[in-house]
Amino acid sequence: MTKITAAITAVGKYIPEYTLTNKELETMVDTNDEWITTRTGIKERRILKEEGAGTSYMAIKAGENLLEKSGIHPEDIDMVIVATATPDMPVASTAAYTASKLGASNAFSFDLQAACSSFLYGMSVASGYIESGRYKKVLLIGADKMSSIIDYTDRATCIIFGDGAGAVLFEPNEEQLGFQDEYLRSDGIGREFLKIEAGGSILPTTEETIANKKHFVHQEGKTVFKFAVSNMADVAEKMLVRNKLTKEDIQWLVPHQANKRIIEATAKRVGLQEDKVMMNIHKYGNTTSATLPLLLADYEKELKKGDNLIFAAFGGGFTWGAIYLKWAYNS
Repeated sequence: MTKITAAITAVGKYIPEYTLTNKELETMVDTNDEWITTRTGIKERRILKEEGAGTSYMAIKAGENLLEKSGIHPEDIDMVIVATATPDMPVASTAAYTASKLGASNAFSFDLQAACSSFLYGMSVASGYIESGRYKKVLLIGADKMSSIIDYTDRATCIIFGDGAGAVLFEPNEEQLGFQDEYLRSDGIGREFLKIEAGGSILPTTEETIANKKHFVHQEGKTVFKFAVSNMADVAEKMLVRNKLTKEDIQWLVPHQANKRIIEATAKRVGLQEDKVMMNIHKYGNTTSATLPLLLADYEKELKKGDNLIFAAFGGGFTWGAIYLKWAYNS
């Protein structure tokens, strides 16, 4: 009996129209274009400005883009997963609303939150459901409206993050393409270094928490950078060693777009040149759960059937990991 693997068969994306440049940030905080570019690789990021629009707005747009490109009927989708750190609202599922608006009336849906590793973890979950044989079409969307939780007077965070969404469709494959291997990790030590302190069950919202700006992202940059560099590089290398792959066997590194220096350190560890590393951080900044699918959407035309891809991500919590996937189609 042929083993069923889970392959990505379609991709979609959405990025907001408004562009926040480094030059504009110079008027908001004590920074400059050279400082931001040198330390992060970011030149601009997209910000969702539409009134009343949240993460689901972008997730729906990315899903619609995928459905339009692929010709898939939404009623054929079995499951919708929205990977996000910025759900529309507490309790109510962003994924359920997204699925309904897409017309995926036969799908069940849920949100998945693992900070910047959310989409990577979502790839593991979606693949597992496909490989179980019970589901044929799983729509995985990574979307975040980071501008909703950023303090634009905090130089440490406001220069980094942007808004956006990307979507992929997982389907069964009998050619041994698609999902090959994973190594996912987490460590609760990271809870103190990258977080939103208030608004959860430990510290509910009060006038004091609002006044003290405890509902915005706080990051201890040096600590997070150190952990991200070592851990992303470690797991990417582990994928090669465990699967007996050399650098010549890898067509693409698909790294989370948090910082250009972290990306370069990961590529160096596995011996890949710049032309084998997907990168769009200069255009979008760190879109958290959306970075990996946005890379796939931006590079889709360069991907060839059978290409070996190594995905790697690192996020708050801490959460991190790597996935080895064989690309399943030519554009």
